Amino acid sequence: MSVVGFDIGNEKCVIAAVKQRGVDVLLNDESKRETPALVCFGEKQRFLGSAAAASAMMHPKTTVSQVKRLIGRKFRDPDVQNELRMLPFETSEGQDGGILIHLKYLGETHRFTPVQIMAMLFAHLKYMTETNLGLPVLDCVIGIPSYFTDLQRRAYLDAAKIAGLKPLRLMHDCTATALGYGIYKMDFSNAGPTNVAFVDIGHCDTQVSIVSFEAGQMRILSHAFDNSLGGRDFDEILFGYFAACFKEQYNIDVYSNVRASIRLRAACEKLKKVLSANAEAPLNIECLMDEKDVKGFIKREEFEKLASGLLERINIPCTKAITDAGLTVGKIHAVELVGSGSRIPAITRQLASFFRREPSRTINASECVARGCALQCAMLSPIFRVRDYEVQDCIPFSIGFSLDKTPILQGSNYVLFPRGQPIPSAIVLQLQRSSLFHLEPFYANPNELPSGVPSEISCFTIGPFQASNSERARVKVKVQLNLHGIVTVESAMLIEEHVDDSKLSTKEARHVTNGSEDGTYMQSKPSNASADGKTNDKTMRRVEIPVSENINGTMTGVELMEAQEKELKLAQQDRTMEQTKEKKNALESYVYEMRNKLFNTYRGFASDEEREGISKSLQETEEWLYDDGEDETEGAYTSKLEALKKLVDPVENRFKDEEARTQASTDLFKCIADIRISTKSLPNEDRESILNECNKAEQWLTEKTKQQDSLPKNIDPLLWSSEIKKMTEDLNMKCMHIMSRKASRRNLDNKGRDQLG
Repeated sequence: MSVVGFDIGNEKCVIAAVKQRGVDVLLNDESKRETPALVCFGEKQRFLGSAAAASAMMHPKTTVSQVKRLIGRKFRDPDVQNELRMLPFETSEGQDGGILIHLKYLGETHRFTPVQIMAMLFAHLKYMTETNLGLPVLDCVIGIPSYFTDLQRRAYLDAAKIAGLKPLRLMHDCTATALGYGIYKMDFSNAGPTNVAFVDIGHCDTQVSIVSFEAGQMRILSHAFDNSLGGRDFDEILFGYFAACFKEQYNIDVYSNVRASIRLRAACEKLKKVLSANAEAPLNIECLMDEKDVKGFIKREEFEKLASGLLERINIPCTKAITDAGLTVGKIHAVELVGSGSRIPAITRQLASFFRREPSRTINASECVARGCALQCAMLSPIFRVRDYEVQDCIPFSIGFSLDKTPILQGSNYVLFPRGQPIPSAIVLQLQRSSLFHLEPFYANPNELPSGVPSEISCFTIGPFQASNSERARVKVKVQLNLHGIVTVESAMLIEEHVDDSKLSTKEARHVTNGSEDGTYMQSKPSNASADGKTNDKTMRRVEIPVSENINGTMTGVELMEAQEKELKLAQQDRTMEQTKEKKNALESYVYEMRNKLFNTYRGFASDEEREGISKSLQETEEWLYDDGEDETEGAYTSKLEALKKLVDPVENRFKDEEARTQASTDLFKCIADIRISTKSLPNEDRESILNECNKAEQWLTEKTKQQDSLPKNIDPLLWSSEIKKMTEDLNMKCMHIMSRKASRRNLDNKGRDQLG
């Protein structure tokens, strides 16, 4: 099995795999290290990754992008509505309040959830990884933003399960980056921890983490974020600027045309990269809209002025991260800047001004998350041995619990897992309950959450159960914040204290209680004798209580199975269409190749009648390919190819056999010469037998060759190369048989002389 890390970005995906010599980033079909995070639906098949990017312009309304911004979100969330306004595909609200994406496929409108779309991406990355490594892929670690809610984390796990993956951990992006940074760095100070700020400016968000490094370990002190500040927001500044310019100069409204918007956004993204290295840059797009070519120009200074509001917002998560870590700017020893949106010079200047030191770029800005995830996967997997290195992450939200709608007080507040709580963590709650009840985790501080996220997380039902004595019954509930950062109830146990007034001795009482018929475990406590001689025997009865969870917005077991079956059907349809394309391309190539060879290479090996018939069939097939055969089945293309080969094969066989016949004749003559030389040491009788066979073969070949040479090339040969090869084999066998007889006689003579002696 392989050890893999996946970084599913909003725009690009990166795959890293651990090998014996280290961590490698895998290449896609186009030999690129980054794969577009796109899923495109054509009329009869899906296109994923790079293929989807190539097909996006042809199918703009059925190309799904930026699904990371939609997964685990509610349709009516204002932020989601803002996202959907920028995306060209149709959406609606699902029964659970989630998002449904409407896509036309196979002549029908299909509805997919963001989880299903993400599962398609995962399945594509899994296929790429298995193809690249030649190994099955199951265990993996997946990078996620630190601001992902419980529901979004569960959605990622569901998507991975649909794709046939088994995530060992969902790892925060900056944590993965910090792991890749720290595990190789050997020059940390021994005087105390080294505090490093990691600033990750991605395509759609900004994340900041303060990490404390010591020898052999790293600890996340804080996570902060702005989930709506990324590279695409700077692209949108340019998009709005040029859209207004073109409306004024060329009288075209780019916002009203989907294709024009896609092309202009792509051009603005390229322009932004050019401005990162140049003081000014032009923008030229041919036939953008209404058959009009457009031109634009902008200076870096002007762009930075337009984006000043965005640049100022970068300081906000940086300030929060330092405050939450309990540090000051002066105690930050280094700043690492990563992410696809981090290459704008103004961002570097802004961070340098805030941290009072120049940000470093010692790690790969685009690959660091995937590499860190792969390293964590190796550390969690039994396959690889990795040197001991402790990774302690934390949760960026405060989490409380309510008991039947009443918040549980923990100390002076209602927070069970405070912001900055290490993950994984566990707490045991002791509750006075005698029958079924509900535990509901919730986000205790809405100000810590991304906007629009509800405070409710999930609902756990503890029971049914019934205590025999409600006054003496208590329930122990183990609550866990697991390695994925997801809140779960691990177990619940009913503990009842029984007081039994009897004359039985303690030993007898233990015997009876431990053998109780209900199968529950009862632990006896020391007994106390009363004044009347009776024994008050206290026993503890422990019963496991069933726990069930209800999370609005996640997939049930049945829905997961249905989604897996649907993904398998979609993948099979994709394979069928790819095979059909291959057969069509093979037929088209055959038509062009044979037409060329028929009048050149094969010209002398086909009769006029054959040449005319083949030429006609090739022409008819070509016309069919670009007319009725444009969209046919695999079987139709195969049938057409076989029909053509039936006509061409005789001609092709004649051509190929002429060269093969010459070589076979040379081999037979050489064989005859070699055998004749080898007969010099044989007895006359054997020598004459072998030479006789050689003469027969030589005469046969001479006569047949003479006859063949008298025939035209455009008819089937009288003498095939296969016949000559068979004659060579027969001659060798006959000669070997004669020689073996001689060896047998010699052995018998030697044996007879030995016996006489």
